[in-house]
Amino acid sequence: MAINFDKVLGMHGDALRLRAERMKILASNLANVNTPGYQARDIDFAASLERALADGAGDAALALDDGAPELLYRVPHHPSQDGNTVELGVEQAEFSQNALDFQTSLTFIGMKLRGLAKVIEG
Repeated sequence: MAINFDKVLGMHGDALRLRAERMKILASNLANVNTPGYQARDIDFAASLERALADGAGDAALALDDGAPELLYRVPHHPSQDGNTVELGVEQAEFSQNALDFQTSLTFIGMKLRGLAKVIEG
């Protein structure tokens, strides 16, 4: 009897893939904090995950390449004169929160796999 890991992991596999993709986007924002005219980008994580689960695609990260969850522009609280919309504090906070959420999903996956291993071992 084969194990379907997509069913075992539930939404956490898709969430982990989306969080990793969002981490790349936020890191790009942080790397361009001093680039004149750079527009900070992000995704709506909840909407992207909901769409990935509804489509049943099973690969939320690839959905970004297809343009399913679109990259949104971040609206700055305090716009700069050079047109850069990256705000260091906001990006750092979003990056840190995303890292914590990534770790949480990873912990859930680890717990599910440990439980599955115990069931298999008997």
